[in-house]
Amino acid sequence: MKLRHKIIAGIVSLIPGLSQTSIPAIDDGKTTSPKFKELCRAAARESIVMVRNDGTLPIDKHTKIAIFGRCQINYFFCGYGSGGDVKAPYKINVLEGFREAGAKLNEDVVKFYEETCAKDVPYDGFWGMWPYHYDEFKLEDAFVEKAAKKSEVAFVVIGRSSGEDREAKLNEGSWYLTKDERALLTQVTKYFKKVVVLLDGGNYMDYQWLEEYKINSALICWQGGQEAGRAIADIVMGLYSPSGKLADTVAKKYEYQPSIPEFGQKKTHYIEDIFVGYRYFETFHPEHVLYPFGFGMSYTTFSLTKSAHLVANDVVIECVCKNTGERKGKEVVQVYYGYTNEPHGKLAHPVKSLVRFYKTKELEPGEEVKFEIRFPLNEMAAFDDTGATHHKDCWVLEVGTYPIYIGTDVRSAEKIIDVPVKELVVIEKLEEACGVHESFKRMTNRHGKFEWEEVHLSKVSVKDRIAAQMPTDIPQTGDKGLKLKDVKEGKCTMEEFIAQLDDVQLENLSRGNQQAMFCSLGIPGNAAVFGGITADLRYYGIPTMNTNDGPSGNRFANHTTLMPIMAGLGATWNDQLLHELCLELGKENQAGKSQVMLAPAINIHRNPLCGRNYEYFSEDPYLTARYGVAYVKGIQEAGGSACIKHFACNNQEKHRWSGDSIVSQRALREIYLKVFEVCVKEAHPHWVMTSYNRVNGILNAYNFDLITTILRNQWGFDGVVMTDWWIWKEKCPDYKNIKDHAWRVRAGNSLFMPGSDRLKRLQNSIFQCLHKEDGLTLGELQRSDMRILQYIIDHYPERMDDIQIVMDDPTDKSERNQKK
Repeated sequence: MKLRHKIIAGIVSLIPGLSQTSIPAIDDGKTTSPKFKELCRAAARESIVMVRNDGTLPIDKHTKIAIFGRCQINYFFCGYGSGGDVKAPYKINVLEGFREAGAKLNEDVVKFYEETCAKDVPYDGFWGMWPYHYDEFKLEDAFVEKAAKKSEVAFVVIGRSSGEDREAKLNEGSWYLTKDERALLTQVTKYFKKVVVLLDGGNYMDYQWLEEYKINSALICWQGGQEAGRAIADIVMGLYSPSGKLADTVAKKYEYQPSIPEFGQKKTHYIEDIFVGYRYFETFHPEHVLYPFGFGMSYTTFSLTKSAHLVANDVVIECVCKNTGERKGKEVVQVYYGYTNEPHGKLAHPVKSLVRFYKTKELEPGEEVKFEIRFPLNEMAAFDDTGATHHKDCWVLEVGTYPIYIGTDVRSAEKIIDVPVKELVVIEKLEEACGVHESFKRMTNRHGKFEWEEVHLSKVSVKDRIAAQMPTDIPQTGDKGLKLKDVKEGKCTMEEFIAQLDDVQLENLSRGNQQAMFCSLGIPGNAAVFGGITADLRYYGIPTMNTNDGPSGNRFANHTTLMPIMAGLGATWNDQLLHELCLELGKENQAGKSQVMLAPAINIHRNPLCGRNYEYFSEDPYLTARYGVAYVKGIQEAGGSACIKHFACNNQEKHRWSGDSIVSQRALREIYLKVFEVCVKEAHPHWVMTSYNRVNGILNAYNFDLITTILRNQWGFDGVVMTDWWIWKEKCPDYKNIKDHAWRVRAGNSLFMPGSDRLKRLQNSIFQCLHKEDGLTLGELQRSDMRILQYIIDHYPERMDDIQIVMDDPTDKSERNQKK
């Protein structure tokens, strides 16, 4: 560690709060189960995307290789922040993976990097101030030339970090290569005839330089978790063929991204509307693409025989995929739909939208697999947010022709059938919610070309909706000796039980523990606890419930498995593998005695600079939804509870605390909310976490339309909603005595986490609003708390049998946390 880094670390250790953002590890000797370990390796392996290869890869054990770049040792295994702070029992870097695989290494080069890395240990910074890269070492030309004389192939490892609470930057060392990295590439490509680049990162970066230098092969390896080095060696050494496919479009230049200049602002207008990622590039600017969505190379080749027809209201595609090459491998077959009815179409439509995919098993040379892909026509519906089809706020299947495409990436997918729709079909009628209140223009191709159109402005009164759904107060009775398990056993109703709780107890139940994080009432390393956080609540038989961070592993104080990052898992195009992986993750979660895993994060990659993209899967809502469903089912089938997040439009980290995502109803429904909708309806997560940001002016923690109108009323969600960790102070414009936590409760957001109030901004806000004219009603607070209690009864009834009544959190000195 450099002197300046030591000084910074010393200063940070003295600052309250910053030192608490990373959990100290407990050396417990725990390791990963053999099955989980193999699944992590398989997932990291299948995430690797080969974007260039002229036959240089794979190599064998007889090929003499030299590995350059400090990230062969100082590998970025995961992103920074709450989603990556996992205490892995081990981490296999690139050099270790190659050694273990028996690669014939240039030991002179190995010695240099081992000794130099040992002397120059990189500094990992602190919350939000993590490095974007590690400074590359300078090499003498003579050293590289000598290495080339002893080696046949050079490998260059380029690393980039990713992290919460910050974005990647358009500068050297983040989006672009550093001067030292360019110097290294210049030297290596000068002296070596064969050069392979291994890209270690949590996000995309500028890849144009792959065209500038004489690079024979390039693999996007991602931050592959604890098995990263082994997985990379598996692919490079030819034990497996790469089968990863891009889950995002790689543009030639950042300046070609459709979301700029509207990214990173305090008010961010989603001007690209439904044209996110490949939907934009394939529709308007295919020439701006370096690597298309769904693209990825293999060591073998495949043929695809297909035919399509309609069965009632389903499109059915019969496929035969055959391995026509000389190596075993997997292929991903992708199905897209489009729309044509120019100039009579009423709504904008992308040229192609993903509707299905199928990843084959590993096929031996000459082996083939037959399968069927089927989907209903209503999955091609569009959301009319203007009334252009005379069916405002409806999902509609417009009159026109819907071409169906099939292939192995969005660009190469070929039309297989035209599906005619002769009459407009209304699939679902909804009421407007989370409408736009600020005028802006969005992209469209409604008239067959690129245009701008004004977004429809909302005139809906949310206040009227709230009034129509106001619950009745349950008269408070005081202590009747009823315990929560009495509700489970049918000895009393939930209403009779909740009537015992006074205002203070109800308020305590609506939040987590008062300590900032890592509450002593819970398991070591918990993110926070809720439920029986006071002796009063435990007296009534309400247990404490633990939460822990994800998604790349269980964030505990003890050692737990570090999986590949979600962006890497997105590139596997293998939701079945993810389900198996998360089933093991869920078992580990339950062994750690947690109840709620704060994962998965299922936001959309709107812009490649978003710092938290490593926690998200893709730019595509369908693909992301398949992963979200697989993740939730895995966790909950193991006996745990998943909490999908961050609801919704958490697509940037800058201004994340109160930034405003201003987005049309259509883009909300088709892109950003669609993932959550599918996940709620298919996987039934027990929890949903709101994001910090606003959607169309309203903070999501306080957003009645988002939480109640859409999530509960329209999608049928019957679980519990919690906030992200802390929320922003704000008064409700519609009610003079509603603010902060009272507004949260009114919106349908039951649980404030972690429960502390670091800046004393929101303390007592429920009491200041409760029972007041135009304020929070007792019935609203009771309804909110009953959802938490019902969750405990439904999913963790056994915890009601083992409750410590007397002990409170000894670190929490607030009066409200003491037994009356």
